Amino acid sequence: MPELPDVELYVESLRSRIAGHSLRKAAIRGPFLLRTVEPPVTALYGHAVTDVRRAGKRIALGFDHGLWLAIHLMIAGRLHWNGKRPPLAAFEFDSGTLTLTEAGTEHRAQIHILDAPPETIGLEPLEASGEAFAAALKSENHTLKRALTDPRLFSGIGNAYSDEILHRARLSPIAMTRKLSPDETARLHAAMREVLTEWVDRLRAQAKGKFPEKVTAFREEMAAHGKYGHPCPRCGGRIQRIRYASNETNYCPACQTGGRLLADRALSRLLRQDWPRTPEELEALKQR
Repeated sequence: MPELPDVELYVESLRSRIAGHSLRKAAIRGPFLLRTVEPPVTALYGHAVTDVRRAGKRIALGFDHGLWLAIHLMIAGRLHWNGKRPPLAAFEFDSGTLTLTEAGTEHRAQIHILDAPPETIGLEPLEASGEAFAAALKSENHTLKRALTDPRLFSGIGNAYSDEILHRARLSPIAMTRKLSPDETARLHAAMREVLTEWVDRLRAQAKGKFPEKVTAFREEMAAHGKYGHPCPRCGGRIQRIRYASNETNYCPACQTGGRLLADRALSRLLRQDWPRTPEELEALKQR
């Protein structure tokens, strides 16, 4: 799912291409893509874009008569500028055409036509003060992984960048929010700002002014996310993972959990008392 850095890049790229330009027509072919009935999409025709902003993981386009077009790409939705692939939706502006495609069969992307800008519930990670961050983090007692990816608490962070933030902060993904010390909380806040800012800058430099076409949750430069079995760039130990449903959490035992191997739900249920406690025990188990 595109997260804050990717969505920010989409917003910047769209702003430079459609701000001040009018929407001529639109074609929405996905049967469940448009989630609102009133106002209709035709109400946007002939009106110019006056604002392009991020609202959480959504991309919001404001028009000169007060209506808004909000796009949530969910997991597999992607945007293209003057794209050639058959799209689920196409928006023709007087400056070019914005298209939306979605990989796979589970089409979850959403489009809303609204009479007000979409609201963001959680704190903006790059704007939140240390005090506001700590208050939101400890408002409920959850694991750090769950808290960082909860849109009610923090806006725009998902599975990929929560792994990167926790690795940078040297904190366990299953540490409980209310048990964090003031120093650990401050470290997590700093890591969040650093990681997200660095990745916005990195993606911007990689795009070189072009529309972002290689939006993915797995990037070679990432330290932990998607790096299961690879060496940790900080200590050289192997990155491990916890798998659940269709997601996984990647972490470094040496840097984040005091050398302890976190229990993978499926495997730990199967192995019970034989579940390895350290990466070394896991490697020995694999070699049996």
